[in-house]
Amino acid sequence: MLTPYPYLCLFLSADSLGVKILIVAAAHFEISPFLNELVYVNKTDDRTNQYRLKHAFIDLLIPGIGMMVTAFHLGQRLSKKKYDLVINAGICGSINHSLKIGEVVDVVEDCVSDLGAEERDRFLTVFDLGISDPDALPYIKGILINKSEMESRVLQRLPKVKGATVNKIAGSVQRIENSGSVYSPEVETMEGAAFLYACLTQGIPCAQIRAVSNYVEERDKSKWDVKLAVKNLNRVLFDFVEEQIEGMS
Repeated sequence: MLTPYPYLCLFLSADSLGVKILIVAAAHFEISPFLNELVYVNKTDDRTNQYRLKHAFIDLLIPGIGMMVTAFHLGQRLSKKKYDLVINAGICGSINHSLKIGEVVDVVEDCVSDLGAEERDRFLTVFDLGISDPDALPYIKGILINKSEMESRVLQRLPKVKGATVNKIAGSVQRIENSGSVYSPEVETMEGAAFLYACLTQGIPCAQIRAVSNYVEERDKSKWDVKLAVKNLNRVLFDFVEEQIEGMS
């Protein structure tokens, strides 16, 4: 039977027919090598550009640094479009010295480690204070846990780590110890928990892939290797995205 609206397809978004992936990165430099492998399509809005890789449409969202801008702009994007997969890619600091500089990790748990109150010489979370429910969706005992079910040989090879998301990067031994005593994180970022909160609340398959650029210790940028972290991150990111596109075919 012929459709009474033969030209309806002309008004459909082109990417409605392909795999739809959203990548969230705080800064453009973190994923610029990956973008060199893609075909640019168009600018979606002031924070988002669209690309193609094989039969997949990849939206790149650069919200900026920190939880607040990540939460706002990611929330806006997820309200406008349904994605098959959302990825947060970037560099991070490692609290765990068994992780090597440049190593790429899969952050499977996260938290806002400085959300709470200081009481004398100890830190109390909002859950300790009784002003937030530690098991309110999407939390599990006060932790954001990524339970996305996806087959991935790429992610299987990566160390699974706990993340801590902060507004201020730790730069003193005392602050590092205070943060670690509550949640025992292994890596530190400034956006991860906001990303994971949004995806878990919406029930969207997601992954947070980070590369270690430095250790969380008294600040000394001469010990950092951002270049190596970005290089390794983008190699893993491309392999993961390509693998997922093939799996969704």
